[in-house]
Amino acid sequence: MNILIIGAGFTGIQLANRLIDEGNIVKIIERNEDIVERISNRLDCQIVNADGNNLQVLEELGIGKMDAMVALTDNDEINMITCSLADAVYPDVLKIARVRNYAYYANTNMTAHQHAETFKGNHRPPYGIDYMIHPDVEAAQAIVKAVEHGAISDIVDFGENGDFEIIALEIEKGSKLDGATLKNIRTFTDKKFLIVYQETKDKNSDNMVSSLPSGETVLNAHDRIGIIIEKENIPDILDLCGIKTDTIKKIALVGIGRIGSIVADKIIEKDKASFLRKIFSGTKKMSQTFTIIDSDKTLCQEAEKKFPQAQVFNADITDNSFIEEEGIHKYNLVICATHNHELNMVVSAYLESLGVEKTIALVAQSQFGNIARKLGIDVAIPMRDTLVDSIISHLYGKSVTGIHTVSNGAFEIVECDLPSSSQFIGKQIKDVASHGEYLILLVKKAGSEKFELPQGNTTFSVGDHLVIIEKTGDKKILEKFSK
Repeated sequence: MNILIIGAGFTGIQLANRLIDEGNIVKIIERNEDIVERISNRLDCQIVNADGNNLQVLEELGIGKMDAMVALTDNDEINMITCSLADAVYPDVLKIARVRNYAYYANTNMTAHQHAETFKGNHRPPYGIDYMIHPDVEAAQAIVKAVEHGAISDIVDFGENGDFEIIALEIEKGSKLDGATLKNIRTFTDKKFLIVYQETKDKNSDNMVSSLPSGETVLNAHDRIGIIIEKENIPDILDLCGIKTDTIKKIALVGIGRIGSIVADKIIEKDKASFLRKIFSGTKKMSQTFTIIDSDKTLCQEAEKKFPQAQVFNADITDNSFIEEEGIHKYNLVICATHNHELNMVVSAYLESLGVEKTIALVAQSQFGNIARKLGIDVAIPMRDTLVDSIISHLYGKSVTGIHTVSNGAFEIVECDLPSSSQFIGKQIKDVASHGEYLILLVKKAGSEKFELPQGNTTFSVGDHLVIIEKTGDKKILEKFSK
């Protein structure tokens, strides 16, 4: 693919690296000359020092021959105007814009939803933007997923009504899986599940090494494994790993900025559907179970009005006297969702040391995942990776409906629909399997509403929806299925 990225901030560079590693042709426009000089020798692509919202500049870089344009400047209005400008002349180029203003995001999505039938015709989407990405929404959704599962793991799910999820768990010493060979673990339970990936400690360092398992793979204590399993059977797999879970009765949310506000809104909204009654067993009032903490007085005043069900404290979470007076160290779960990612990690680790049972920390990227776990943090949500995953899933075309990086970015979970052109149509899984390169995790047969764990004799048909795990950046594998 030929892709034009406008804006070379952290996300732009991370996206460019992923795309270049996959063999795509990438061009970048960045208006800051210092940034251009700094990254010119770090990226194997053309980088131009110019304004992206200039049609002449876009045309000089060949916008008409591009497959996609991604606007990632730090200015929402420039991202939107640039897409609108390009769309007026080149409507066939896919356009993706990042926005941080939630009002823009919500209003645009609402307009597109209310007039869905109109936009199905020859009308272009609002502002000519095919996909509008809001980083805070992506991160907040990941946090809420983790809360729903008791903060035991980072979660990959497949649609709102999907039966299966991928959870990442650490094997406890002395558990049933400690020392077990993969081909023998079926005797431990009658529940259907699949080990998706394994992270083991490198013998020569403290780094974790990721791999795709086989039947001969041996699991050991402190290995971290990804498991795909039906939601209702998660307690069984937790038992096999030796993980004990307690009912969450008290949650504290640190940071009520953009992300924190979305998290609080989603959790409280779910309370109306008995979500909190399920995880907050034994409690009667939200104010007894959900606490918001922020050092910004104005944000706290707004939170008190918006979330009357919650208890709001205008306080410094690093203040020991506040922690002790309000008993924060006795909470079951603390979510650190401020925009200071280093603070999130430090506070989460400190509160764990004081007695908080579970912590979720918003961090910058997946490389901080291992560090977070070493500090005792239960779930680390990598904000930039979550955003880049969302962008890339839109770039792969209509056949690919979702991409999620796991195992600190070592692997991609890809959802795709099999087109009639796929070379695998009519073949069985046992005939196309390639150990060590990829695994087919789930299949939703064309016309079916439910996923199923595939068997060796599962035959591929046009329109089948697949979930595959592959090494990140291994574009050749995806092309075999989706093209």
